[in-house]
Amino acid sequence: MKDYDLEKQGRRKSFFIKGCISIIAAAIFVVIGALFMLGTLSVVYKVSPGELLSGKAGAGQDGQKTEVDKPREKIDLPGLEEKIGGKEFLLEEFDNAVSRIVEEVRPTVVNIRVRATQKNVLGEEIQVEGLGSGVIFTSDGYIITNNHVAGAAEEIMVTLFDGKEYPAELIAGDPNTDIAVIKIEAEGMLDAASFISIDDVKVGELVIAVGSPFGLQQTVTTGVISAKGRDITISADTLPMVNLIQTDASINQGNSGGPLINSTGQVIGINTLIFSPSGGSAGIGFSIPSDTAVNITEQIIDYGRARIPYIGVEMGDDETDVIGVYIVNTLEGYPAQEAGIKSGDVIVEFDGAPVSTPFELFAEILKRNVGQEVDIRIYRDGKYMTLTLVLAEAPYTENNGDTEQEQ
Repeated sequence: MKDYDLEKQGRRKSFFIKGCISIIAAAIFVVIGALFMLGTLSVVYKVSPGELLSGKAGAGQDGQKTEVDKPREKIDLPGLEEKIGGKEFLLEEFDNAVSRIVEEVRPTVVNIRVRATQKNVLGEEIQVEGLGSGVIFTSDGYIITNNHVAGAAEEIMVTLFDGKEYPAELIAGDPNTDIAVIKIEAEGMLDAASFISIDDVKVGELVIAVGSPFGLQQTVTTGVISAKGRDITISADTLPMVNLIQTDASINQGNSGGPLINSTGQVIGINTLIFSPSGGSAGIGFSIPSDTAVNITEQIIDYGRARIPYIGVEMGDDETDVIGVYIVNTLEGYPAQEAGIKSGDVIVEFDGAPVSTPFELFAEILKRNVGQEVDIRIYRDGKYMTLTLVLAEAPYTENNGDTEQEQ
């Protein structure tokens, strides 16, 4: 029993000694840490450790305030300034810049209400009403909109940005490009929009959509150019819609026919359709490029219809290693055959613009007019050559079967 008590006392003594050693070690670490921190602060504040401990950390040896007591200055972070139109603006002024652009563009955008006769599921004729938007093309009353807005309209009413209303006349519409032109009698009272080629704009640039979604006039949404050169086939009865602009600016029913403008207030496209599983905006909208819209509009004004240029070729899958548009056949009596283009040729450039797909070729053709002379560079039997032809008018206006493979 005594041996057990001695052993127990020995364990207590050993535990006590170990505890004391631990406490002493901890105290030493605390002292070392404090001295290290004191030395660090002395260097930062540029004062001696004694002055720091005496509470003089706020003043240097010369009695002046140190950096820690100086008022904070404005920090200019990279990206806080943007150059717009050659002038520098803080991002705080960005909203004002957009507002000024919209104020300049609003007078060129109109609301369109239409009435048309359609057949219901029973085959009965009924009167239907529709809404859309438009952009003033000329000061004497010509307005661009979508063909699906006004192309079949029997009555058209246009409302200007200031609330004035005018009846409009349908000049003509083109279902292949979804462009229609209407006219109101308000000569000298209208502000015409300014247009710019999409060749001069880039993916990622700011865009603004103005229109009348769901009848809410002069609605403004913003976004960016998500992509260029989108090609979409709507139906077998019309040509594919080519070279469309994709944007995430909100576009809904009623925006159709309204303008998509850039950061300088110029029209780069005419809003035409959206991709949406739900029927509402899903951030994927499409606009007809200004190049196509202006060209078709001028044709309608000059000739009363859209005159689609045509070269007369059938296109297919490329059977060569050359990037271009493979020609399966040329149509007799049309420009391609008359210029010497043959089956098996590959069109690599159209009037100086590289083309790699039938869609790209058609997009370049749409930029030009019937009767215009163009140079076409082709690849044949291991050699490149350039041929010249004059664009003819397409033998179709509204309906065209197999249009995707024929141009």
